[in-house]
Amino acid sequence: MGKNLIQQRRGRGTSRFRAPSFNWGGEARLPRKNSALEEGTVMDIIHSSGHSAPLAEVKYGAETALLQAPDGIRVGEKVQMGDGAEVKEGNILSLKDIPEGTPIYNLESKPGDGGRFVRSSGTFARIITKMDAGIVVELPSSKRRTFMPDCRAIIGTIAGGGRTEKPFLKAGTRHFKMKAKNKFYPIVSGISMNAVAHPFGGKGSHTKGRPTQASRNAPPGRKVGSIAPRRTGRTKR
Repeated sequence: MGKNLIQQRRGRGTSRFRAPSFNWGGEARLPRKNSALEEGTVMDIIHSSGHSAPLAEVKYGAETALLQAPDGIRVGEKVQMGDGAEVKEGNILSLKDIPEGTPIYNLESKPGDGGRFVRSSGTFARIITKMDAGIVVELPSSKRRTFMPDCRAIIGTIAGGGRTEKPFLKAGTRHFKMKAKNKFYPIVSGISMNAVAHPFGGKGSHTKGRPTQASRNAPPGRKVGSIAPRRTGRTKR
């Protein structure tokens, strides 16, 4: 018969693969888009196991928003949002109003979507070029992408830098870290499994005993490896 693959187990929707979002601080996104200048107050700094960076609870009038906390912010500090806001860490401005070279994070993909890019701890992006058609931003991956001028972003660098430099040291520590974020751990390659658990499993070596390409119409228990690859074989030079 064989065992269900990990892809098949995920699809069942059991509690093993459900995110414990009720334990997280909440969704971190920019507040509603408003061109008028507004001033907010940092009410609290929240630790959320579902986020890699601490969250800042900012109150703008009657609305409260959760944002990735910039490096160096403190409780009680005043921040601004909207047209005419000062270019200062923690303030929310449109890309067209931010000078070139300023570190920014939590960029919107489309105006008003709340932020989609540069949201991990210790990261930031920079504005490279401003054009009429769009604004070129260099992302942390060194890739450059063009955004609409009305897309918003937060000034500064996300707090929590250096998180990846601290080693886990023990598998148990890594286990509880991944459990808090509901990440599947550990991940074992198919060729290291038994033949009953994966099509690539079996034997005592890491030699795949069958082709690694699978048809687009392959059944769920066989649809592993390279799914309908465009080309196979060695690359010609």
